[in-house]
Amino acid sequence: MASNRFKENAVKYILLGTASVSILIVVLIFVFLGKEAFPFLFHPGFSELLGSKWTPVSFIKESFGIYPLITGSLLITLLATAISVPIGVCGAVYISEIARVTEKEFFKPFIELLAGIPSVVIGFFGLVVLAPLLKSIFNLSSGLTALTGALLLALMAIPTIITISEDAIRSVPRSYKDASLALGASKMQTIWKVTVPASFSGIIAAVMLGMGRVIGETMAVMMVTGNAPLITANPMESVRTMTATIAAEMGEVPFGSDHYRALFWVGILLLIFTFGINMISMKVLKKFRMQ
Repeated sequence: MASNRFKENAVKYILLGTASVSILIVVLIFVFLGKEAFPFLFHPGFSELLGSKWTPVSFIKESFGIYPLITGSLLITLLATAISVPIGVCGAVYISEIARVTEKEFFKPFIELLAGIPSVVIGFFGLVVLAPLLKSIFNLSSGLTALTGALLLALMAIPTIITISEDAIRSVPRSYKDASLALGASKMQTIWKVTVPASFSGIIAAVMLGMGRVIGETMAVMMVTGNAPLITANPMESVRTMTATIAAEMGEVPFGSDHYRALFWVGILLLIFTFGINMISMKVLKKFRMQ
C-alpha cells in the first residue's frame, strides 16, 4: 500500500513539475521580451509606438509607429482564415463522411504532403506563380499584395484544419448518426445537423491551430506581400506583417538601439495577440460545451 502511494505521489509531482516548467518557460519569454523592450519607454517614449508610420531608418526622423504592422497582420490573418476555414471544414466532412475508401487513400497522402512542404518553398511558389497570376487577373501594378499572402497562408493552414477536423468528425459515436437516420433525416442533414455540431469542439481546435500557423508564419508573407508598411484594408495593396518585420530587420539592427527596442515591442504585441486568440477560443469551447 505504501509503495503504491509513493508511486502515485511520484507520478503526481512529475506531472506537476512538467506543467510548471512549461509555465516557467512562458514567463521567462515575457521577462526576456520586457527586459529588452522596457528602456524604449524612457527614450524615445511609448507614444512613438502609437504613430502611423514605420520608418525606423531615416536621415530625417525615425518613426516607430506599429499601426501599419498591426493592420497588415490583421488583414492577412482575417483573409486567410475566411478562405481556409470553409475549405478545410468542408474537405474534412467530405473525406470523413462522403468519400469512398479509394478517394480517401488518394486525398489523404496529398494533404499530409502539403502540410510538410517548407514555408519558403510555398513562398517561392507564390512569388513565381501566384503573384504574376493575380497581377494579370486584377490588372495590378504588382502582384505582391495582402491577397497573395492570404492565399498562401490559407494553403498552409488548410491541411492542419482538414486533418484535425476529420479526426474530430470520425470520433462522433455511430449511434448519433444511426439515430438521426432512423428518425428520417437524410445523409446530408445528418452530417450538418448532427455530426458536425457534435464535433464542433474539435473543429474549433483545428481552426485555432490553423490560425496559429497563419499568425506565426514569416517567410511566405515576407516574400509575397510587398513589405510596405501601409495602413489599409484593401487586399490588393502591399502590406507588412509583424512577423516579417522582426525577421527582416532584427538581423541588421544595432544592438540596444531604439530600433532594436521597438522590434521587441512588436514581439510583445504579437505574443499578446496570439495569447488573446487562445483565450477567446477557450471561452468559445467552454460556452459550447455548456450548451
